[in-house]
Amino acid sequence: ALSAQTEAPFYEEWWFLLVMALSSLILILLVVFALVLHGQSKKYKNCSTGKTISNVEESVTLDNGGFTALELNSRHLNI
Repeated sequence: ALSAQTEAPFYEEWWFLLVMALSSLILILLVVFALVLHGQSKKYKNCSTGKTISNVEESVTLDNGGFTALELNSRHLNI
C-alpha cells in the first residue's frame, strides 16, 4: 500500500523560503549600496573638476596683479 500523502517539495519548505528572502534582501542592499557609492564618486569627481577650474581662474587673476578687480570696483554705472 502506498501512502496518499507525499512530502512537500523543498521549495515549499519554510527554511528554503527564509533563505531565499534573506538572500534577496542582501542582494537588494548591495545594489543600493553600490548605487549610492557610484553617485557619491560622481559628485566628488564633478567637484574636483570644478576646483581645478577655479584654481586656474584664481591664477589668472593673481597673474595680472588684480588690476581687473580694481577696474571693476572703480567703474561707476549710470542707471
